[in-house]
Amino acid sequence: MKKSTAFAALLAMAAPVAVLADDDDKPGFGMAGLLSAGNKEDLPPVILSAGMPLADAPWELKSGTYYEFEIQGDGSQELALIGPEFFRAIWIDEIVVEGLEIRPLGLDSIEFDEAGEMEIGFVAIKPGSYYLKVPGSTGETQRLEITIK
Repeated sequence: MKKSTAFAALLAMAAPVAVLADDDDKPGFGMAGLLSAGNKEDLPPVILSAGMPLADAPWELKSGTYYEFEIQGDGSQELALIGPEFFRAIWIDEIVVEGLEIRPLGLDSIEFDEAGEMEIGFVAIKPGSYYLKVPGSTGETQRLEITIK
């Protein structure tokens, strides 16, 4: 009796392995859930240029959605963006600068000393109202309002 139980247990463990090894036609594990292509949206770029608006319109984001956007600096002036509350309400997947991928644990601000471009990929997490803005500025065009629903 014990031999047949042990044999049945071994057979049960080996069967799925044999089925998986023989079934090359089925797709393997891939990206799913939050990082799947169906859950990704591109946002309009943020433009860092002296005296120009950061964006055309406020962003309305959905919690749990993966977003990517570019920040483009034209080098007309040293300009930074701050938004610590926003950066703590999202999970940053990566920041790409000239092909270099950075995966930070967090972010407080960024600064462009010269012309350049970066791309940020993130998942919106915490619902609320946030902003990105040029530090020290008071104009509405130097502030991007962001809502996470």
